[in-house]
Amino acid sequence: MRSIGFLGVPEATVEAQRLFDEDVTDVGYVMNVSRLWAYQPDLMTGLFELMRQTTAVHRLSLRQRGILVAACASAFGDSYCSLAWGSKLAQATDAQLAAGVLRGDDDGLTPSERAMADWARKVAGDPNRTSEADVQALRDVGYRDSEIFAITVFIALRIAFSTVNDALGTGPDAAFRSTAPEAVLDAVTFGRPIDEETSGVRHPTATANP
Repeated sequence: MRSIGFLGVPEATVEAQRLFDEDVTDVGYVMNVSRLWAYQPDLMTGLFELMRQTTAVHRLSLRQRGILVAACASAFGDSYCSLAWGSKLAQATDAQLAAGVLRGDDDGLTPSERAMADWARKVAGDPNRTSEADVQALRDVGYRDSEIFAITVFIALRIAFSTVNDALGTGPDAAFRSTAPEAVLDAVTFGRPIDEETSGVRHPTATANP
C-alpha cells in the first residue's frame, strides 16, 4: 500500500489536484507536504493565506522570511522546512549565510536580522521562556510592537505547519538531494531524513503545464 508518511493516500479531489498542479508548475513534481495536506487542501491554502497576510502588512522581504523560517524550523528540528527555506534563503543571499542561520550562526546577518532570528529560535524552542527583555531586544534594533506581533504570529503559523508534517512522518522530498545547496544539506543534520526516492515528477492524477 502506498503511503504518505504514516498515513495512506487520501481520496483524489479537485482541490487536491489544484495543489498537485501548482507543485508541478513551480518545482516539477508533487511535494510530499502537498500529498499529505490533500486530506484537507483548503486548510493548507488557508494557513498559507494567513502567513501571507501576516507578512504583507509589514512587507517582510524574502530574505527576512527566509531568516525567520530557517531559524524557526531548525530550532524546532524540522528538516523539511529547513531544507526548503534554507535553499530559498541561499538564493536570496548565499549558501554559507543560509547554512549559518540553520546552524544558529548569525554572523552574516545585520543586527536587526540577528535579533529576529534569535526571537524565532526562542519562540520555537519554548514560548513560555521568553521574557520582556527578549521583546525589548527587538525594540532596541528598531522593531515596533505591531511588527513584533506580526513576526511572532508568522513564526507560530510556521510551527503549526511543521508540527503536522513532522508528526505524521512526512520526510523531505528526495529532490532536495540535488536542488539544495551542499552547505544547506550539510547544515540540516536533524529531523526526518530525506526520502530515498521522489514520489514522481507527476502525481498519478496530475496534469502538468509544459
